[in-house]
Amino acid sequence: MLVLLGIVVVVAGFVARINPLLVILAAALVTGICAAVAPGVNLAALSEAGVATLAAFGDAFNDNRYFHVVWLILPVIGLLERAGLQERARMLIGKVKAASAGRLLVAYLFIRQTTSALGLTSLGGHPQMVRPLVAPMAEGAAEVEAGGELPDKARFRIRGMSAATDNIGLFFGEDIFIAIGSIILMVGFLEQAGITVEPLQLSVWAIPTAIAAFVVHGVRLLIWDRDVRKSVAASKSEAGQ
Repeated sequence: MLVLLGIVVVVAGFVARINPLLVILAAALVTGICAAVAPGVNLAALSEAGVATLAAFGDAFNDNRYFHVVWLILPVIGLLERAGLQERARMLIGKVKAASAGRLLVAYLFIRQTTSALGLTSLGGHPQMVRPLVAPMAEGAAEVEAGGELPDKARFRIRGMSAATDNIGLFFGEDIFIAIGSIILMVGFLEQAGITVEPLQLSVWAIPTAIAAFVVHGVRLLIWDRDVRKSVAASKSEAGQ
């Protein structure tokens, strides 16, 4: 039962709002060390268990070297932003008269879900798409509607909703792809329970859920778009007074 202390560490870390990566690392270390605890185990054995846990982390990281490519994205995005990528995105969307923050995010939700359903989950994401392109374009569309600068509250709400839209599109779209990790995990879990299903069956049943998620969040975005316009107008009227 001592290995369950890792769950306690995760819950306590999230309640304390500690960095999730540090929380998961601490929980893994606690679980690995507690798994080696037995009657008569001395301090040397516990330290060896800690070293073995860290070695398992290193082996897993080294065996999955393709994850290193992720770090190449960060300097590329930094250079593009330094060259004015966000400003260009705002200028581009400002030329579209019918654009608004909500309509733009509905379009991005459709694109994100569609590409995720095809297995192209890396085409979107917070660092490579939301921060440099989607959020600035949504802000630009809102600025055109407002006829000037946005208040900070409205700007932060747009950024938060842009990130949330990316999450929803990915989460409900990727399960349609037959070779995604979540589908394989569910097939394996059901197989252990004696229930045999084909990956294609789970993918097909994920389609109605994805459609429902698109409709619900799409309506939510349009309602939110109206609220953003009202908050911007209220902020302008307060500033005028």
